[in-house]
Amino acid sequence: MESIAPVWLWVVFVAFVLAALFVDFVVLKKQGAHEVGVKEALNWSIVWVALSFLFNGLFWWAIKDTTGSTEIANEKSLEFLTGYLIEKSLAVDNIFVFLMIFTYFAVPPAYQKRVLMIGIIGAIVLRTIMILVGGWLLQQFHWILYVFGAFLILTGVKMWWAAGKEPSLDDNPALKLLRRLIPVSRGFDGEKFFTLENGKRIATPLFMVICLVGLTDVIFAVDSIPAIFAITQDPFIVLTSNVFAILGLRAMFFLLQAVASKFHLLNYGLAVILMFIGTKMVLIDIYKIPVVVSLGVVVGILTITMIWSARTAPNT
Repeated sequence: MESIAPVWLWVVFVAFVLAALFVDFVVLKKQGAHEVGVKEALNWSIVWVALSFLFNGLFWWAIKDTTGSTEIANEKSLEFLTGYLIEKSLAVDNIFVFLMIFTYFAVPPAYQKRVLMIGIIGAIVLRTIMILVGGWLLQQFHWILYVFGAFLILTGVKMWWAAGKEPSLDDNPALKLLRRLIPVSRGFDGEKFFTLENGKRIATPLFMVICLVGLTDVIFAVDSIPAIFAITQDPFIVLTSNVFAILGLRAMFFLLQAVASKFHLLNYGLAVILMFIGTKMVLIDIYKIPVVVSLGVVVGILTITMIWSARTAPNT
């Protein structure tokens, strides 16, 4: 798999992610278990978005310096931005599922932060593997693009059909399997994943939550990663746009948690985005939709859906 990004930019990206995770963990440990307020979540969300745009600016400069072409640099930075927005928008639906999991297990707000932090690290590792494997498959078998495209269209149709319906974990097969395989304590033991009960070491409900959060992220990655590959086949852009969106996931969760009811129609917009990206993938050898058009469609659909949601949001 080849990328237009120079080697030194790969090194900068890896160093930045490791530094960001280290700082996040240091802050997390210093603060201890506490409930994240809207103001704190908003501040961190702004920081992560600003860092993402700053990195995109560095990416633009690196491509221009490497190729000597402003046009190529503009195109590649737009691909990063489009991939970032796609992943960020699909992450909203992911967040709603996280919220449902936390509510189902009655996870205290003070413990949610640590679960999400560990979930983010797992997501980065798993998605890196999935992106590298997906990039290799696309390089070896071009026809897989059509499979990915058809899958995204079907996923979009399914998401539209399921939008507005109340989700439930009661009949979730993964949860049933986990409960059969792993004995779980009745209550939480602080932020611990395992505890002693009647002299036996068993899992706490928080361990079940982290398992479901990880599984949920993998399922959503199956949608989001092919969607970004539809924009670009450059592994660097796919990986970096994905990871930068994930890094801000924890802050975005606590920010959206307070206004979840205001986005009750968002799934319809996400469904249309998936169907559009899937169609773009299927038609790639017939007509390649420009990146700027894809960016405009994604932003337009999200804007319309959010305004529509705000105007029709139920009074609470």
